[in-house]
Amino acid sequence: MKIAILSRNKKLYSTRRLVEACEQRGHEPMVVDVLRSYMDIASSKPEVHFNGESLPAFDAIIPRIGASVTFYGTAVLRQFEMMGSFPLNESVAISRSRDKLRSLQLLSRKGIGLPNTGFAHDPGDIPDLIKMAGGTPLVIKLLEGTQGIGVVLAETKKAAESVIEAFMGLKANIMVQEYIKEAGGADIRCFVVGDKVVAAIKRQAQPGEFRSNLHRGGAASLIRITPKERATAVKAAKIMGLNVAGVDLLRSGRGPLVMEVNSSPGLEGIETATGKDVAGLIIEFIEKNGKPHRTRTRGQG
Repeated sequence: MKIAILSRNKKLYSTRRLVEACEQRGHEPMVVDVLRSYMDIASSKPEVHFNGESLPAFDAIIPRIGASVTFYGTAVLRQFEMMGSFPLNESVAISRSRDKLRSLQLLSRKGIGLPNTGFAHDPGDIPDLIKMAGGTPLVIKLLEGTQGIGVVLAETKKAAESVIEAFMGLKANIMVQEYIKEAGGADIRCFVVGDKVVAAIKRQAQPGEFRSNLHRGGAASLIRITPKERATAVKAAKIMGLNVAGVDLLRSGRGPLVMEVNSSPGLEGIETATGKDVAGLIIEFIEKNGKPHRTRTRGQG
């Protein structure tokens, strides 16, 4: 199969591993910088060009689209979908998962456990917003933040009011969430491929830090997840319409709570901690499911 990997950097661990996995299984991978790609949209024959040449209709596309280039990246992926290429994750599903508020609303509608979450626009609503999240301590999140950036823990009501007012004053979209104390600064990253959790790790925040993201210095370790956690992760990915997803869970007194569903989960932390060939499992999924013109919008919204 001819497989395109939409990635801005050939040297990134995840990109290198996907190329290796393709080659090991006899496929022809090509890394395409999504921002250097451009499209012939109005013609009767849709095309994507790269470095002055028209790209072929690949058998499959693996989108590794960063959050900062979601709009343009999904437009390029849509063009490949129109050309008949099989997308590992569809453009609509990626856009859906990148909208944090929309994704939580969809998960809530389907009965997935979530931390109590509030969203408001007017500073006059801040006291009630804090109550919605169960009072302090609470977590304040920028909707556009990634990798733990733009996430603040407010330990008192006064601190929460000050931070929320500051963000609102900057016209930033934020949501406030319940702080799950029993999680102990740890979360679980479940790596979903198809209808299975193929690997799972515990991410533990550094002492004095509550964000467990590996980019923020969190430590990854192997963990055994419960059947309910496994089922929750798979269901959350399906609701988003994603074939491959990193589903981040918190362990709480009322069961697993979904924090986020990531459409471009990194491979380094999960492969290093578990020793599993996750890249190979992704290519195996494409081999089984990568039929031309098979794009369809799964999930709702």
